[in-house]
Amino acid sequence: MASLQGKVAIITGASRGIGAASARALAKEGAHVVLVDILDCHETASLIESTQANVRGDVMSVCIDIQDRGVIQQLMKDVYSRFGSIDIVVNNAGTCSRLDLEDITEEMWARDINTNLRGTFFMTKEAIYPYMKDQGSGKIINVSSISGIMGGPLSFHDGKKSARSGPAYAASKGGVIALTKWVAKEVGALGITCNSIAPGPIKTEITKDLDYPLSNQVINRMGDPEDIAGAVVYFASSYSDYVTGEVLKVCGGSAIG
Repeated sequence: MASLQGKVAIITGASRGIGAASARALAKEGAHVVLVDILDCHETASLIESTQANVRGDVMSVCIDIQDRGVIQQLMKDVYSRFGSIDIVVNNAGTCSRLDLEDITEEMWARDINTNLRGTFFMTKEAIYPYMKDQGSGKIINVSSISGIMGGPLSFHDGKKSARSGPAYAASKGGVIALTKWVAKEVGALGITCNSIAPGPIKTEITKDLDYPLSNQVINRMGDPEDIAGAVVYFASSYSDYVTGEVLKVCGGSAIG
């Protein structure tokens, strides 16, 4: 991949799973990484620092709630003050309620919409204006889901069909995809790209204890967080400079149209 040496990447949901794997992959390519999560990112930071000593990029950890716009504004100020640029934003933080339409509560609906969609909106807006706009470049990478494309893949728990990602998750991830395309059209002239990655069944905390009908999937295995991290590095690199507004399904073929 093209070197990301000296680039500054902010990754939300970086304490574990896809976010942690993406942070490690970006750091491996030489980027300074800013680990953002409502949970502590010490383990991710320690792993990067201990296994990638040959990489000159710095690691910064911030424990915040991305639902708060004021907190996001301060984050961007702090990152810019420390590094002098904001080059890459990976909007990965997310929550997933698994109750069906009949049983989901207003609180669960609001949690998924506010974290997955509102948080992505705040992070995107505050990174672009003014930082990416002023520097004339930037990469926004939004982690959506095939749930936002196909309404949630079937999954099983204890042999019973259940636990499909709920309506709020599907709606929020569909919203992330639409937002990605809208923003891409808005900021292309500023030298900024905006793309989305739509994971399928990936081995993370969100899919823990669930079984998917993988025999019906073209690549019949669960994905690993590193599978998504590879796509993140591609969209962060110069190899994707002529790509914007795209939704890359990384799903083992489970959502082939």
